[in-house]
Amino acid sequence: MVGGRKVRIGVYVCHCGGNISDVVNVKRVVEEVSKEKDVVVAVDYPFMCSEAGQKLIEDDVRSGRVDAVVVASCSPRLHEATFRAAIARAGGNPYMYHHVDIREECSWVHEDDKDGATEKAIREVRMAIAYLRHAEPLSKIKVESEKSVLIIGGGIAGLRAAVDLAEMGVNVYLIEKSPFLGGNAARLGRLKVFPYEKSIIDIVKELISRLMRMSNVTIYTNAEVENVSGYVGNFEVTIRVNPRYFKGRCNKSDIASVCPRRTKDEFYFGVGERAAIMMPPFEGVYPDIPAIDMNLCDKCGLCAKYCPEIDLEQQPQTIRLRVGAIIIATGFKPYTPKKGEYGYGLPSVITLPELIGIINRFGRVKIGNSEPRSIAMIYCVGSRQRREGEGKANEYCSRYCCIAAIDTAVLIHSIMPNTKVYHLVRDVRAYGINELLFEEASKLGQVFIKYSEDSPPQVLQNGGEIVVKVRDILTENMEIEIPTDLVVLVTGMEPSDGTINIAEKLKVSRGMDGFLQEIHPKLRPVETMLGGVFITGTAQAPRGLMETLASASASAAKVASLVLKGYTELEPFVAFVDTNRCNASGLCVAECPYNAVELRDYPGLGKRAWVNEALCKGCGACVAVCPSGAIQLRGLRNMQIEDMIRSAMGGKHE
Repeated sequence: MVGGRKVRIGVYVCHCGGNISDVVNVKRVVEEVSKEKDVVVAVDYPFMCSEAGQKLIEDDVRSGRVDAVVVASCSPRLHEATFRAAIARAGGNPYMYHHVDIREECSWVHEDDKDGATEKAIREVRMAIAYLRHAEPLSKIKVESEKSVLIIGGGIAGLRAAVDLAEMGVNVYLIEKSPFLGGNAARLGRLKVFPYEKSIIDIVKELISRLMRMSNVTIYTNAEVENVSGYVGNFEVTIRVNPRYFKGRCNKSDIASVCPRRTKDEFYFGVGERAAIMMPPFEGVYPDIPAIDMNLCDKCGLCAKYCPEIDLEQQPQTIRLRVGAIIIATGFKPYTPKKGEYGYGLPSVITLPELIGIINRFGRVKIGNSEPRSIAMIYCVGSRQRREGEGKANEYCSRYCCIAAIDTAVLIHSIMPNTKVYHLVRDVRAYGINELLFEEASKLGQVFIKYSEDSPPQVLQNGGEIVVKVRDILTENMEIEIPTDLVVLVTGMEPSDGTINIAEKLKVSRGMDGFLQEIHPKLRPVETMLGGVFITGTAQAPRGLMETLASASASAAKVASLVLKGYTELEPFVAFVDTNRCNASGLCVAECPYNAVELRDYPGLGKRAWVNEALCKGCGACVAVCPSGAIQLRGLRNMQIEDMIRSAMGGKHE
């Protein structure tokens, strides 16, 4: 019913250029559904998505002949929005519409049974007609939005997104768990962004420098998200900012040497040691003020006596923010091989990040007091693993490892030209312009040996010597033994601890690989199922630097389109409550995965369920558990579902 009168339904069946009509008898579909109650128009057309096809719908809606539309064509993912827009242009309600997929669901899967495909198409169109008999005009939900964004993670993806948004006029809050900005990209340091002359650390410094010149950016380091509530456009975020224990810059450049406490230096991937006093790790970092690691510090007080800027009694701060959107840029962590995996644990077997840490710390490759004359790099360690039983396996390609390994090998040649480098690869995935980097390494005389997944390299210790044994596919599986001074395991990416923690706090989905999951990799590549929450960089998936920067700019563009206009519009397919039928059982409150339902006091009725439309995703979980049928979904009421089932089974409509 529409406005107290019966609905007038138009049915439009598409040939899809033969994709449908070569299997489904569209003429018969039109003939059969034209007999249905409330159908006033039933036609077929070669291409309904064409301008002429859309005009058929627009003319019928504009004339008042039709006020509800069924289109039977291809997937709704392709053209549901197209036909809703056509209805709206003609002055109709775009939600008085139902899309029937008779291409993917009928013609493509039943090519060998044309009669069966046709009968199935007729049933599906009848179901759509039944749906529209009980449909009601709906409007989008308008939600006011804060013109600000929270970016979680101060690595290169978070920095890129922050710069883009700040330049577009959005107020940016950037928080970083560690005491300094830069993330993993800063730790990779001297590696070049091939084929450009800039190194990765150069790009990090440039982004930090640009942020420092912007007045609409607030940065919190040593900070973590404690709680997030609210909804798209209106998130309330509580963050905890841990103290640095420095009141300002200390003019004692040797302050770290006073500290007796030592641990492995994580900035150099565990190469060398640092004190509990963490000094700024590179020139141009923000902030350029030291911080004290209280997990290591024993509060001996020596540093406070040496430098008056140190205050060991500083306390954490709690800060509350209101933002319109959130970007998660919490990065990755390098895979750590198990002891014995390709010889890991032996003194001359290290990972690629550790090799990069050695080069960044010492300027050369050194193992103990000697420099290696030969290096064997074993690729795909911790990536493209074969699943065996129920054990964990990283089946994905980490995408950046090949490029990073070759880049490091070329760098080694520039500083140690007499060192021989062997690359033991399953494949070389130096795609795009990085193919030139692979060619450069080959021209330098570096040797590439291709091994099979079924016959991985063996790292053997023969007295004080390391030997790598491998079968080379390119020489008809000839077994090669390579005596080497250093074995480097080219390790992949895994989700960082920060990524896992924030996913749990915000209830953001993670994929089978453990990384954060987007709604659709092509159509909505940086959005999550949680409205207003976006993902970027290596928190979302393993990827290289250029892809990470592109992803960050994409998430910034989506956020800007959301918050700059001051409001957002949401689809109206949300739950609603009939307060006269609700018995306040609370089952819907407990069942809702988005915390969108709560019990509220209604004047004269007492407690009843209430739905926050901005939080509701229309999943229907609350409808399923409601004992009184008081809570239902707009656009998919129980009576619609029941009548659709009756239509599919050939029963009478109500």
